[in-house]
Amino acid sequence: QVQLDESGGGLVQAGDSLRLSCAASGRSFANDAMGWFRQTPGNQREFVAAIRWSAGSTYYADSVKGRFTISRANADTMYLQMDSLRPDDTAIYYCAVAKQGDYCAQYECFVSMASFDYWGHGTQVIVSS
Repeated sequence: QVQLDESGGGLVQAGDSLRLSCAASGRSFANDAMGWFRQTPGNQREFVAAIRWSAGSTYYADSVKGRFTISRANADTMYLQMDSLRPDDTAIYYCAVAKQGDYCAQYECFVSMASFDYWGHGTQVIVSS
């Protein structure tokens, strides 16, 4: 059974940094892309970043480009380094595994939740001003 566990969220001040982690288990994800989404109350879940480990490619939403860095330590562990945090980064952050193989190879594909098969339960990030 596939399971994704996020950690690293918390309460920080504007300008601070946080690193989120996602641990995946249940099968090998070496050939699958992974990503981060976030959601605030009353809004749809929005794409933050994705990584195709096999291709060494990363994709970012414009709102986080230059401040957030997505990476993978291995096939089962993913990170989101968040620097220069702003109050509008406050959200629940979810990690996700994309459909198997090279399902997505372009940004436009990764921004859709439908491109991802598995989701974690989320970790809360609160950025105070």
